Amino acid sequence: MTIKWKGVMPAVTTKFTKDDRLDLPMFATNIQEQLDAGVHGIVLGGTLGEASTLLPEEKKILIETTVNLVDNKVPVLMNVAEQSTQAAIHAAESAEQQGANGLMLLPPMRYTACSKETLTYISEVAKSTSLPLLIYNNPVDYKIEITLDMFDELLKYDNIQAVKESTRDITNVTRIKNRFGDRLKIMTGVDTVALESLIMGASGWIAGLVCAFPKETVAIYELQKVGRIQEAIALYRWFMPLLELDINTKLVQNIKLAEVYTGVGTEYVRAPRLPLFGEERAKVQHIIETALKSRPTLPNY
Repeated sequence: MTIKWKGVMPAVTTKFTKDDRLDLPMFATNIQEQLDAGVHGIVLGGTLGEASTLLPEEKKILIETTVNLVDNKVPVLMNVAEQSTQAAIHAAESAEQQGANGLMLLPPMRYTACSKETLTYISEVAKSTSLPLLIYNNPVDYKIEITLDMFDELLKYDNIQAVKESTRDITNVTRIKNRFGDRLKIMTGVDTVALESLIMGASGWIAGLVCAFPKETVAIYELQKVGRIQEAIALYRWFMPLLELDINTKLVQNIKLAEVYTGVGTEYVRAPRLPLFGEERAKVQHIIETALKSRPTLPNY
């Protein structure tokens, strides 16, 4: 499947049961909600997917399950976030064998690689797979920036096609467009600057709160796409308190709690994470409940 780097692609959460096993029925419920809302792809095993806690066999099950659920309606991407180049190559090869349509690739984990090391790491993974790659550039959280000069080097690999732009600097969208045109597609990766990034030229949105609010997320994308900016802004303003739950160290717990409220998930997370508790939980509940009380009727688009 050729990936069209556009639209809304949820970075889905991984659903667990009370006894810490994959909850595939609830996972299927959420995926169906995403498809019904009109998302344009599914991203597995990201930060929201609790990738660092997943066993290789669980990742395999998630890919195969998702591929079957989407039935070629949208592409399925698997995140690759590993500590060593060898492990990243193995993860990429495994994802391809299991039916993933593309990969989202992070720089090396738990080691702050220099530019040359980062370029070599990404290049070796790109050479190891025929799948299209989305490079995840998030120096805020992962402490390694992939600069435009580095992308100049990386774009000699035809399967490096897109960037998940998560620098939080909206002007970077313009810099990428000026430097690379359509050669490097831009998927905005931070919920709280998503609409601004789309208006400035990003072609899509890898989203977090979409996990609980897929219709609203897709509506914002579709409205701005056809130039109905004021309607998109109004919906985005309602959404912002919820979107801010994504730029928080407890983003997994926050979004899973939101999924409970909208009936498409559970709160179960994998240790050492714990579900929200105390004042923090009450604060997040207040944000969700307030938003639900004023949840807007979506316009036709």
